Amino acid sequence: MLVSAKEMLTKAKAGKYAVGQFNINNLEWTKSILLTAQELNSPVILGVSEGAGKYMCGYKTIVGMVNGMLEELGITVPVALHLDHGSYDGALACIEAGFSSVMFDGSHYPIDENVAKTTELVKICNEKGISIEAEVGSIGGEEDGVVGAGECADPDECKMIADLGVTMLAAGIGNIHGKYPENWAGLSFETLDAVQQKTGDMPLVLHGGTGIPAEMIQKAISLGVSKINVNTECQLAFQEATRKYIEAGKDLEGKGFDPRKLLAPGAEAIKATVKEKMELFGSVGKA
Repeated sequence: MLVSAKEMLTKAKAGKYAVGQFNINNLEWTKSILLTAQELNSPVILGVSEGAGKYMCGYKTIVGMVNGMLEELGITVPVALHLDHGSYDGALACIEAGFSSVMFDGSHYPIDENVAKTTELVKICNEKGISIEAEVGSIGGEEDGVVGAGECADPDECKMIADLGVTMLAAGIGNIHGKYPENWAGLSFETLDAVQQKTGDMPLVLHGGTGIPAEMIQKAISLGVSKINVNTECQLAFQEATRKYIEAGKDLEGKGFDPRKLLAPGAEAIKATVKEKMELFGSVGKA
């Protein structure tokens, strides 16, 4: 049974660890992440971008697949199904379809409009027991066609949005989506510290978790980050394992072309990546 991310993140913030949000792209992704979370007894958040939602035939299809897996795989750890970087309409569609958590990314609106739309969604989410993430200051890199340079959020704006009653807050601290460029300046811990001082117990979210050095991740967690998003790293691991399988000619041996065999090494590589992240974030055994 899907749960809101509120309780798992409140516990993570108090316990100085973080819960991973791993974005899903298909059945293999979902299965690998859920099995790893269960094996490591870790809470987990499955992230779905609007682009991935379209790719997987819509939010109802995803809810059906995830709910079916929770039951059939005997998953007992807390699992939240979360819309990543959602539009206002996307958030409403996911709430309707049965997601247990949504993100409304109003960071590209003027702050007044971000506040108005967030306020409305908070009210709906509270009525339905769904967690809601908001964003202040854009996260750099490209995600579903939205490109940002990784600027830092204004701590006062963060407080304004946090006070609307959102569950968790994504604040830009120089982080970006995708692979980090050679000349990346690193995370702004000053910004993170200032944001945490203004927002208190609110769980903070770090987007673009792929490629941030482990010691920076650990420092961010110590400064109040309780949710870290990972997507690119699983994709790269899947791609590398699949490439090796094909380059070794294994798809030409026997029934090696069967998608269940062809995609198996990639699925195992996702599991290994998720395990590594859960260990780094400190969520192992915390379910």
